Amino acid sequence: MPVRSAVLLACLWLLPVCAHAAATPVPTSGPEPAEAAAPAPRVLLVTSLGEITIELDAVAAPRTVENFLAYARDGHYNGTVFHRVVPGLLVQGGAFTPDLQQKPSRTPVPNEAGNGLSNRRGTVAAARDRGVSDSATTQFFINLADNHHFDRQDGDSPYTAGYAVFGRVLQGLDVLDRIAALPTSARGPFPGWVPDTPVLIERVQVLAPAAPVAPVDVEPTTP
Repeated sequence: MPVRSAVLLACLWLLPVCAHAAATPVPTSGPEPAEAAAPAPRVLLVTSLGEITIELDAVAAPRTVENFLAYARDGHYNGTVFHRVVPGLLVQGGAFTPDLQQKPSRTPVPNEAGNGLSNRRGTVAAARDRGVSDSATTQFFINLADNHHFDRQDGDSPYTAGYAVFGRVLQGLDVLDRIAALPTSARGPFPGWVPDTPVLIERVQVLAPAAPVAPVDVEPTTP
């Protein structure tokens, strides 16, 4: 048989084998299993006017959440009052006893405002000295309205640095509205907005994490 014919015949025998090999899919590893989202920390504020459940955002404000939880676990907030109540604006507490004596605090935490969370109704933010950006310690406030002017603004001044949102109310907005409806006046070191009837934070309880929720895989539909 001539050499050229022999080569052609060999190629004809190889073609089906090559075609079969190309059609056989190469095994690949499947997609990584979806990881369940870490549960957000939650706390329960038991007050003299009702209970408030708060979910904390440790992703957006890790230092502020860590600071708040440390004070909560230490029992710092137990027996304090909401000392500043401004209807249509905010309810603030976390530092003063019913006779308006301030409890000691630890080193301030960095201001985490500008983390993508806005001071909207029902959100919880870290209170601080208006003239010092990184001065938040124990005090916190809950927004009664959308207070976008509390968000970080342009500029390097502490007056534009904003107030760091680190959580939101899950249950108990009605309790906050009842607190906001109380008569207020000047008392102790404050020129106004102190409830005439003290609203006591009886205790702050760190709750067990909620069950994690895994992303749902959606199978493609056939057209």
